[in-house]
Amino acid sequence: MMREIAPDPKYPQAYYRYLATYYGSRDYFECHDIMEEYWKEQPNARHTGCWLVFIRIAVACYHARRGNWAGARKMMAKAAAEADAALMSELGMDGHALASLLASTLREWERESAVYRDLPLPIADPALERGSQQLCAANGWTWDTPLYLVAEDIVNRHLTRDRTPVVEARRQSAERKRQARSRP
Repeated sequence: MMREIAPDPKYPQAYYRYLATYYGSRDYFECHDIMEEYWKEQPNARHTGCWLVFIRIAVACYHARRGNWAGARKMMAKAAAEADAALMSELGMDGHALASLLASTLREWERESAVYRDLPLPIADPALERGSQQLCAANGWTWDTPLYLVAEDIVNRHLTRDRTPVVEARRQSAERKRQARSRP
């Protein structure tokens, strides 16, 4: 269980947790879970699309790091297409730099010679970065952990986690959508 701190309330705790995990443990599978849970709680919020972009970044990095380039490209293409620079800037990122990073990463990953590298998210708000670094340290991680220090069980997290509840939730969601489409 991740330790919590109370950084600047300007940003949601889940966002700090995502960034601390993204830069600290580099557990992109966990990043996805953190942000997906928050995203589902905020279906009509102003930054809902931004949370989805962060989910897709984590999933893209997870796939790319494991060499699943088809999955990585698909998620990065969606993230690049959906990144709203202005809204991302409201969340303490350099929104234009983030949009550019996603587009250039997609171009790099489309090459046959693609090589994974960690993506440095362009945090513009020093308070957001400081709070995320504090949470990272509180959990015993080093900020900006290099790839070679990431444990194998984190790189291949999907092989060890019970995803039954997630699979069931997705099945139920798909069924609700199917039923809604079939109504007159």
